[in-house]
Amino acid sequence: MFSHHISDLSSAYLHDELTPEQSRQVAEHLMSCAQCRAALAEVKLGIRFAEQLELVSAPNSLWPRIAAGLNADSAPPRRLRFLRPVAIGAAILLVVGAGFFLLRRPHVDQASGWRVARLVGAPRIGSESINDQGQLRVGQWLETDSSSRAKLDVANIGNVEIDPNTRVRLLQSNNNEHRLELERGRLRALISAPPKLFFVNTPSGVAEDLGCAYTLEVDDEGNSHLRVTLGWVALQLRDRESVVPAGAACVTRPGIGPGTPYFEDSSETFRASLSQFDFPADQSSQKSTLEIILREARPHDAMTLFYLLSRVQGSERARVYDRLVTLVAPPDGVTRDGMLNLNPQMMGLWQSKLGLTWGLPLDQATKTLKTASTSGVGKPNGLQGKR
Repeated sequence: MFSHHISDLSSAYLHDELTPEQSRQVAEHLMSCAQCRAALAEVKLGIRFAEQLELVSAPNSLWPRIAAGLNADSAPPRRLRFLRPVAIGAAILLVVGAGFFLLRRPHVDQASGWRVARLVGAPRIGSESINDQGQLRVGQWLETDSSSRAKLDVANIGNVEIDPNTRVRLLQSNNNEHRLELERGRLRALISAPPKLFFVNTPSGVAEDLGCAYTLEVDDEGNSHLRVTLGWVALQLRDRESVVPAGAACVTRPGIGPGTPYFEDSSETFRASLSQFDFPADQSSQKSTLEIILREARPHDAMTLFYLLSRVQGSERARVYDRLVTLVAPPDGVTRDGMLNLNPQMMGLWQSKLGLTWGLPLDQATKTLKTASTSGVGKPNGLQGKR
């Protein structure tokens, strides 16, 4: 993990010029650093503009003067001075021409769109009903009523099924980023592409695809509920983030962001207490609900306890860690004091132990998580094991 900002690597990261290990480290750093994510977004914008520029040939009259200046054995400084104004003039022409080109040419996002297929009923794009197929362009809303469903082709990287009573808008679609806004309702996404290409904005956070299949639902109050069935999804709002693996779920709240991920086969008492802990009516209730969470936790719930370590402090963190190590034996090289201080290297070792490193191949991560959840106290538990 990088201990400093990595904005100088943004371009190389986006163009796949880093080694696999460097790319993994950059991706993990971006997950926790809002400043570097913002810098990456600026680089993406520059790439998008550059991709729209047309290549034009320099005028033939320019080359003899450049060649004469470059080939002269001993050109006096005054003979080479013409190169500077020529270069400046060419740069000005390039900038002015690029600006004119971008202003007069429709943006590729506006000119293209995503294919929409009607599955049932009468979904609408804006005020127009879809017959069998339609085209959703950037800025347009797709809406379904109580008896209609639709399917979106996400460029060439996957598809999204839109359930009844849902409203979504296409915000962006280009080589570097595809983004939807889910105002309300439910969608089911299946994406087969490199991580960090597909995003869904909600009123309470952003779902960032890390190569996966998932369901995302937003209620009338703007709360969202994520369920991951394959791969990984990162939920984030400002500097608060939760990476959710297959078989797990996570809830977000407007103004707060994502809660703590949990496996869906955990007990009802565990899930209810976790919700009260993440979104308490008052701070005093968190202590009592934390005790219930720790008591109800199985070895398979070690993932949730790992996330809680960084969301509690003092004696509460000590209690969470002590319960965690009774469920899953700590990896080599980890100390109690180091974990109570959230030592980055030790946190990384725990992540690998629990299979929470989303850069791992899915089958390897799943195997690691199963192994970790059977190494503690109690009966073996698989990804879908029961308490």
